[in-house]
Amino acid sequence: MVKTRLAECLPVEGVTELYRCLLDDTMALARSLGTAEVAIMCPASDVEELTRLARGVVGVVAQKGEGLAAGLTSVFAHFAAPGRRVVAFNSDSPHLPASVLGSAFEVLTGHDVVVGPTHDGGYYLVGAKAAHAALFDGDGMGTKSALEALLARAGGLQLSVGFTDPFYDIDVEGDLTRLAAELRLSPARSPRTAAWLKQWGEAVAQLRTGTEDL
Repeated sequence: MVKTRLAECLPVEGVTELYRCLLDDTMALARSLGTAEVAIMCPASDVEELTRLARGVVGVVAQKGEGLAAGLTSVFAHFAAPGRRVVAFNSDSPHLPASVLGSAFEVLTGHDVVVGPTHDGGYYLVGAKAAHAALFDGDGMGTKSALEALLARAGGLQLSVGFTDPFYDIDVEGDLTRLAAELRLSPARSPRTAAWLKQWGEAVAQLRTGTEDL
């Protein structure tokens, strides 16, 4: 049930293990900020399994409702409090420089909302200083218009929006090919994911984006 588009070109077992690696490296990235409280928000049905995967390193909190929009709404409903800055970050970009993730909290000192846009029209993080239930209402989650829809709703709520640097997450085979090339040069950025890519190198080497090779 994870990375279904990658499962079209790689074995399901391999994609599942990749997701575990992405999750582990994402937790390590978040914890590298030092002062931030880190937790996983997930559907109630997944709490037990994710608690085992988290191994006590971070907390696991059940969201209210189903789907990505419900999950994001639950993040801010659960964690937002006066004086607190909250950033919801996906598990698909553990290769993101920690400085970029840290900058999201800095952007929130002068804006109501912070967004990290992806190159495909979505976003890899969203943060706020308060819960805004209507911010994630409506269609468009997980689509190429997700960022546009989010900004439109923020505008309708008269919320000021700041941005972190554009980046990419791991959704399709081209993303995985790009990540593999980067981690060959600097595997310490996402060590568990780099190890998976090395193990599955022969399969990943068959993935191509235009003329790009590993």
